[in-house]
Amino acid sequence: MFSQERRDKILELLADEGRVLARDLAERFGVSIDTIRRDLSIMEEEQLLKRTHGGAIPLPAVRRMPRPSSERYGDGDAMQNAIAKLAAIHIQENDTVFVGGASIHHVLLKYLPRHFPFTVVTNSLRIADGLKDRKNMETYLIGGRIKPSGNITDALANDMAGQFAFDLCFATGGGLSAKGLSTATPEAAIFARTVIEQSRRVVCLAEHHKIGVDGFARIVPLNRLHLVITDEETPEDAIGKLEAAGVKVAVAR
Repeated sequence: MFSQERRDKILELLADEGRVLARDLAERFGVSIDTIRRDLSIMEEEQLLKRTHGGAIPLPAVRRMPRPSSERYGDGDAMQNAIAKLAAIHIQENDTVFVGGASIHHVLLKYLPRHFPFTVVTNSLRIADGLKDRKNMETYLIGGRIKPSGNITDALANDMAGQFAFDLCFATGGGLSAKGLSTATPEAAIFARTVIEQSRRVVCLAEHHKIGVDGFARIVPLNRLHLVITDEETPEDAIGKLEAAGVKVAVAR
């Protein structure tokens, strides 16, 4: 059975039973529980269901609509918060830090240090707005064409990013595998690559559903990442593959 056929069957089971358990699905389809977890994560990302501890439940019809900005840039789930909290401890006094405009970067804001000075550079209107009143930091906003999300990744932004030197970059993307970090669009990949190339330390923030995934546009190979922070839902074998490729992995709990 192909993966898409299996996911279609999972949706049918959800409609019939109102809930599915990962261990039961693994036995039913004759695959590993990690494979089922990957299926459920992808389906949740596609807004087809909602993951729960050990399984999944259907989404209410209203949640099948694209997520509004208020939800996408909300408080984040438990896994995003764990990753963000662990990431923030890597900021040092007087660092210049790049923070992008992904939802996990928005979660990171609440954990940024408040007891010593440092500088943040961002390409996100939302991130800049969230930081403008912080007394212990200076905030710089990279300019260019503004996307509906409030992020800026065009050629002007790319050129401006190349003029900075960053002590620390919090990188992320749509996928992270042994082939490297990737994302959905070439424009965003080029911008992220420029920022990473200008960074002395690169910490990649990657939720479990992004691990083992290859996006359309490659950003950088794994050897350009100094640390990957993921959550405890990431399968051990997936972590092992990243470590075997030479990148350090920390699991946020």
